[in-house]
Amino acid sequence: MLRQLSTALVAGSLALSLAACEGSNYGQKQVGGAVLGGAAGGLLGSQIGGGTGRLAATAAGTVLGLFLGSEVGKSLDKADRLYAQQTASRAFESNPVGQRSNWSNPDSGHSGTVTPTRTVYAGNGQPCRDYETTVTIDGRTETATGRACRQADGTWKIVN
Repeated sequence: MLRQLSTALVAGSLALSLAACEGSNYGQKQVGGAVLGGAAGGLLGSQIGGGTGRLAATAAGTVLGLFLGSEVGKSLDKADRLYAQQTASRAFESNPVGQRSNWSNPDSGHSGTVTPTRTVYAGNGQPCRDYETTVTIDGRTETATGRACRQADGTWKIVN
């Protein structure tokens, strides 16, 4: 677990560094998407192979995630993110495993889904939901998975 966390931090740092190189060419949404995509890609890449192969897979996953996250991020506006966040919070709180919730922004035409796939409890009894999410932009759908945990104040925070 510590090794995975360390790898994820390295991947996130690499993604942030690569995004920063582009600086003025990237919008805020695109940088955020690139960083999140790069970190997720690096984490997924770190699960493949062993030894030096794992490092190469982590780097490749980071670069691919950086690109994909950048492309999704530059297309999502503030309203899209708000629709997605509100839908995710409701789904995490109320949906049984396997029940999908949809969001759609009528102004941008972008849409997505959030589907809880498993409920687990952290060591302190805090409920966490594994989930699958999709985002559809200009007819192209991207899928991701993650975990969100309920915070003490009742809000949900994505933890990976």
